[in-house]
Amino acid sequence: MELTVYLAGQIHDDWREQVKQLVQEKNLPYRFVEPQTNHDLSDNIGEDILGGQPNKLFKDDAASDINNFRTQVLMQKADIVIALFGEEYRQWNTAMDAATAVTLGKPLILVRPEKLIHPLKELANKANVTVETIEQAVQVLEYVFR
Repeated sequence: MELTVYLAGQIHDDWREQVKQLVQEKNLPYRFVEPQTNHDLSDNIGEDILGGQPNKLFKDDAASDINNFRTQVLMQKADIVIALFGEEYRQWNTAMDAATAVTLGKPLILVRPEKLIHPLKELANKANVTVETIEQAVQVLEYVFR
């Protein structure tokens, strides 16, 4: 049995590749889907599909509609969601994806550093498991098949 994991979180470093590598090293039966990690494509997809928009508000709104559609499709197909909150970036999209996972009843692993314990306390309370590192998140994935 292969399970699908949706990897929600910031797109500015290689944390997704680290998760995939750790899972591969453990020979675990998971496949991965994720938000659009090409920042320019994500920001411009509304205009790419619908044409030029009259201002930045409409440009962002058009892109958000299409990005939210993509996220909803992929997350609904996922068996598990990992939402990573890193230390460096404001991560409204991660919070949105984690809340969507909770709303959809998807098992959620929340990864957040110690300094974000207080700001993420309500979201951590709704997650199935909260950890501090991606290695711990992979250990949770491993436990599913142990």
